[in-house]
Amino acid sequence: MVGELIGVTPPRIILFTGKGGVGKTTSAAGTATLAARRGERTLVLSTDAAHSLADAFGEPVGPEPTQVAANLWVHQVDTQRRFERSWGELQSYLLSVLDAAGVDPITAEELTVIPGAEEVLALLELRTHALSGDWDVIVVDCAPTAETLRLLALPEALNWYMSRMFGVQRKVVRALRPVLTRAAGVPMPEDSVFDAVERLHRDLEDVQRILTDKTASVRLVLTPETVVVAEARRSLTTLSLYGYRVDGVIANRVFPDADGDPWRASWVAAQSEVLAEVRQSFVDLPVYLSSYQPGEPMGVEALGGFAEAAYAGADPLATPTGDGPMTISRTATGAVLRIALPFAEKKDVDLARHGDELVVTVGSYRRLLALPAALARHTVTGARVEDGSLQVKFRIDPEES
Repeated sequence: MVGELIGVTPPRIILFTGKGGVGKTTSAAGTATLAARRGERTLVLSTDAAHSLADAFGEPVGPEPTQVAANLWVHQVDTQRRFERSWGELQSYLLSVLDAAGVDPITAEELTVIPGAEEVLALLELRTHALSGDWDVIVVDCAPTAETLRLLALPEALNWYMSRMFGVQRKVVRALRPVLTRAAGVPMPEDSVFDAVERLHRDLEDVQRILTDKTASVRLVLTPETVVVAEARRSLTTLSLYGYRVDGVIANRVFPDADGDPWRASWVAAQSEVLAEVRQSFVDLPVYLSSYQPGEPMGVEALGGFAEAAYAGADPLATPTGDGPMTISRTATGAVLRIALPFAEKKDVDLARHGDELVVTVGSYRRLLALPAALARHTVTGARVEDGSLQVKFRIDPEES
């Protein structure tokens, strides 16, 4: 549990994501403003490389949390400084390898900056803030959906690699370092390089525990357009696959009543059809509506007004209820593992078992799910996709009973 991990009451964490241009930053900033008005020590953090929080608040924001109102701080992560802290040891080694291979220094430095590193480093900054005990609420303005989904899948994927491959590689390199260095003509990594990777691995494991805890959730932001809603549906499926809780949907830029204007009436009618689909698709989630604004909300007062209108009296910080995306229930002969996969159909889902893991594939996303010890000893006897979930049946082996 995260409370045990940090030794203090964990903060309420809400991540905002959605298709680019739907109003994620405005929704995140507005929600954070309401939290601060309630007296909660609130931090709003951006993991999007295209930082927009400073623009939304109309305030200069530095590399450290910057206070923009009572109880409200904004942090746009200085990825270069965080990169040097988290990746410096690894980059130094990679630079030495490229130097030995004859690559010029400028090109070598570009090659050692890992694609997507900025978002990963922002997640590590989120971990630091969550463990600090300084905040009651942390609101995260995430990158557009596709980047966010890849990012949230990373900690578990890296855990799989580290647990199976990294220890073996470290032992081989340590034993054969002198021979390999002479044979390959490039320096082999020292223990400090492996230590740096292991630290990164542990930190990302913490991130996953923090973000899958019951005090953390994701909020989907969309506009009433068919293509945008379709992406939001897929996002809910994938977030559930990886164990993240989705606790609501914000529909932005909803046209008000037409008031006799035929042109606007056509838009209102079209949006009404899409909003009906939204409510039907996300029937178990609250759907918050935000009217089309004549101008973009900027500054604390405007952002707070935007959020108050959208939530319409509902609690913007309400903690998710229910059991979460994955549950295990006992049966007379074994157990049933249930993984929520809203909107997934049987043809979209593939399931395999590899040792103590289940390999679950939904569309283009795959999760390697380490089975709890109690299930790892059991035999899978069947699986089905039903009522928005994958249900896997396990039977207790006779020798285990």
